[in-house]
Amino acid sequence: MTHATRRLIGVAAAMWLVVVASRSVPAAQRPAPPTSPRLYVFDCGDIRGLDPTAFRFKKEELAETDFVVTCYLIVHPRGTLMWDVGVIPDSAFKADGAPVTEGRSTMKTPLKAQLAAVGYQPADITYLALSHYHSDHTANANQFAASTWIVQQAERDFMFTEKPAGIIKPEHYGALKNSKTIVLENEDHDVFGDGTVVLKTTPGHTPGHQALFVKLAKTGPLLLAGDLYHYPEERTFKRFPTFEFNVEQSAASRARMDDFMKTTGAVMWIEHDIPTHARLKKAPAYYE
Repeated sequence: MTHATRRLIGVAAAMWLVVVASRSVPAAQRPAPPTSPRLYVFDCGDIRGLDPTAFRFKKEELAETDFVVTCYLIVHPRGTLMWDVGVIPDSAFKADGAPVTEGRSTMKTPLKAQLAAVGYQPADITYLALSHYHSDHTANANQFAASTWIVQQAERDFMFTEKPAGIIKPEHYGALKNSKTIVLENEDHDVFGDGTVVLKTTPGHTPGHQALFVKLAKTGPLLLAGDLYHYPEERTFKRFPTFEFNVEQSAASRARMDDFMKTTGAVMWIEHDIPTHARLKKAPAYYE
């Protein structure tokens, strides 16, 4: 056997060992489905220096004038739902992972990294639903274009008009236009078909605003309010932002959700409220 032949055999053997070794490493897998729904809370940024008059308040009338931005993952035995996706896109982060500030908004950790810390990637998400199209809720929507998007018809129509108005960044969600979509006609939607995760139609803040009802076995029923309210004081003083799409619709939606909470015993989480967010346990911990 020549030296060249021995060398060729050695290279082939080494390559074969690499192939065998690579096959012996198990593929990364998402966590096994839970026996009942779980809710993960992610820190998706904050917004500072807001003008309270935009919400018809004086500064002294509010306990907090700034916002926190929250994202949620619901893991159900039949799939997963991502609810709201942050104020700054992951693409804005640099390799060093330092916090990113855009205007009044800051985000410390990319959403994808927070998902990975609990065992999920955007490709693992069955459904995406947004409370509404405002840019502090849509920043990472394009990452979930392979998921099934659940949206009210009026909201989708407004999002893809030629000249969208308001606090909106179409570049955040443009990829959703071609996503598999469940379009709702101003109606509630039982996401997994068992009453534990239900989208509640709450138009007014935007044409097709939604809230999310989640019924957890240990924690009990919750209502993730989107921007039905921004501050708890809006409930006390019955005030609405100056930029509300339709105040009459918002008032009706708030009244309907008040009745719904009385009927179900649901506790409402106001997503932008700093004191509410501060007392919640954050991922990788979860509610069940």
